[in-house]
Amino acid sequence: MSQLILAINPGSTSTKIAVHDGDKPVFEKTLRHDPAELEPYPNIIDQYEFRQKLVLEAMQEHNVDPRSLVAVVGRGGLIKPVPGGTFRINEAMKKDLRDPTLWGRTHASALGAFIADAIARDLGIPGFIVDPVVVDEFGELARISGIPEIERKSLLHALNIRYIARLLAAELDRKLDEANLIGVHMGGGISVAAISKGRVVDVNNALLGMGPFSPQRAGALPIGDLLELAYSGKYTHPELVKYLTKAAGFMAYLGTDSGIEVNKRIDAGDAKAKLITDAMCYQVAKEVGASAAVLKGKVDAIFLSGGLVYNDYIVQQISSRVEFIAPIKLYPGEREMEALCQGGLRVLNGLEEAREYNY
Repeated sequence: MSQLILAINPGSTSTKIAVHDGDKPVFEKTLRHDPAELEPYPNIIDQYEFRQKLVLEAMQEHNVDPRSLVAVVGRGGLIKPVPGGTFRINEAMKKDLRDPTLWGRTHASALGAFIADAIARDLGIPGFIVDPVVVDEFGELARISGIPEIERKSLLHALNIRYIARLLAAELDRKLDEANLIGVHMGGGISVAAISKGRVVDVNNALLGMGPFSPQRAGALPIGDLLELAYSGKYTHPELVKYLTKAAGFMAYLGTDSGIEVNKRIDAGDAKAKLITDAMCYQVAKEVGASAAVLKGKVDAIFLSGGLVYNDYIVQQISSRVEFIAPIKLYPGEREMEALCQGGLRVLNGLEEAREYNY
């Protein structure tokens, strides 16, 4: 019996879509959006009808009748912290996705829920999101920062990390809730997660938190020096946030966030490119070691995922420092579209109960 599921993963200037029939991909496509096309929409959420139309047109081009779908799954955005899992889209969720005060910003990923909900409602089928970036399964110890005014937060590449954890647990012939894993996702930002019995019990916070710097992000910085920079008058608050999240790391040191470009420079003998790459790998390895301490050394496996895992040099540099902890498994790139479709499928097949968003 056919089980066609549409997955929607919006970015700032693109919308990735995929249709899977059960475990089998039917088609995947990335819809590119010229920034000029998005200018008429002052708020990100206002783009959803424009993008919805393009999604439906793409399905028509690939001869997929929307009426054959059994569910629509969107990428989750910045809602209130939630446990991992698949959530039904509801009005409370959409209200929070529209609220920039929750996290101090809105993100294009929020559009996934709006587009999925609109299409699902028209067809009378379920609409879901799966493992949004705000998945929070911390215990009390992980939340303490050092001052009462600041609490450590869970922000991570939850969709990909939790899906790879499922795949790896199956490879190890374990149920997810029996496995202790350390998950490392390395893209524009880097998440290093301690996964205890299937739950992400600690993570560095991949946006403006702690842990390693990345191709775009600053990672943890010395507090005193950061305060000096913040009050130097060189940056406004929005400018500093943009610098630390989009223009730091490789971008600040090397002028590029491309791992491919940096690797070419290393191969050509660029000592600075090698130094900065080695430093990033060193910091990733330190964070893996910290996660091992969280798990009290009981680690079944470490996995590396994301675009930087295609870079053999980066993988070797990290592996040489952490392979004593546990076996290392590689999952280059990301499997977010597969993860979205499988999240919906698990609910439809009764393997998982859909969560209600009522936070």
